[in-house]
Amino acid sequence: MSVDTATVTRVARLARIKVTAEEAERMTHELNSILGFVEQLDEVDVTGVEPMTSVVNSVMRRRADEVTDGGDAARVTANAPMSDDNFFLVPKVVE
Repeated sequence: MSVDTATVTRVARLARIKVTAEEAERMTHELNSILGFVEQLDEVDVTGVEPMTSVVNSVMRRRADEVTDGGDAARVTANAPMSDDNFFLVPKVVE
């Protein structure tokens, strides 16, 4: 796959990035180099290799899953500018 200057200009316009003709030409070469490298990576045989999230095996720390009463709703809503019956009152945003 290769990228041409028109594609770079179109993507820049969609991303609302101002790109000059010289910058678009330079980016075309850079993007084609990147895509060439990705194509090289695609040729690597990875059968039998498990996906990794990190280069180091680690186990995420987990907290105990405990059922609680949810705290004190009156204390939670005490600092709210407006509340009613322990619910936050907010201005209407959709008409």
